[in-house]
Amino acid sequence: MSAPSVLFVCVKNGGKSQMAAGLMRAAAGDTVDVHSAGTRPGTSINALSTDVLLEVGVDITGETPKPIDPQLVRDVDLVVTLGREASVDPVPGTAFENWDTDEPSERGIDGIERMRLVRDDIAARVTDLATRLPP
Repeated sequence: MSAPSVLFVCVKNGGKSQMAAGLMRAAAGDTVDVHSAGTRPGTSINALSTDVLLEVGVDITGETPKPIDPQLVRDVDLVVTLGREASVDPVPGTAFENWDTDEPSERGIDGIERMRLVRDDIAARVTDLATRLPP
């Protein structure tokens, strides 16, 4: 039996989806096949995302934003969209869920403090997801 597979998607694939993928790899190791992509990929990984993950021992500095591969959407077990802007058309046989992630900037919190709150929200969701995936 192959490992369960997850595709994390946000708009630019430079922040939230990369953070979720890095945190899932750290939480599940090679027991989960982890991917990330963007609906409109940016050109680089968000530096603050990288910094706050390094604070918890997760290194995504080698990652680059990637577009969604329609075949990958069909092949993975679960597609997780992060935030309100990213959307992926559903396909039969693939489960979908949306994480309406914390957005501290709506409360006037910006910079590294904002990104730490986003990281912690995503980390809690990743931990929960790791317990729900089949072994």
